[in-house]
Amino acid sequence: MKVLRQFLIILMISLLGEILNRLLPFPVPASVYGLVLMLTALMTGLIRVPQVKEASVILIELMPVMFIPAAVGLMTAWDKLRPVVVPVIVITFVTTLFVMGVTGIVTEKVIEKTEKGAEE
Repeated sequence: MKVLRQFLIILMISLLGEILNRLLPFPVPASVYGLVLMLTALMTGLIRVPQVKEASVILIELMPVMFIPAAVGLMTAWDKLRPVVVPVIVITFVTTLFVMGVTGIVTEKVIEKTEKGAEE
């Protein structure tokens, strides 16, 4: 029953993200709205981590299964992808390195700020 309640909380946040997607004229996916809402709720204490932890762990464990349809879709569209596979791989590699670099820099800045705040 506890896990069901946790799933319902996550689903309600997702539903609010869908509603925001329909109401706001921005090209932002509903899942992003839902993630921002969940982050805001967790940071403000509206939702506490124990209220969604077990359901979150289950969803994270199931996440690899969600990539199977995408992989099958790529396999069925291989004829169309073959001419652009090298540029796609290069772009994926370069953007992954860029994201990793920016994430590392931002993480270092956050850690520095956190350590400065703890010293004061």
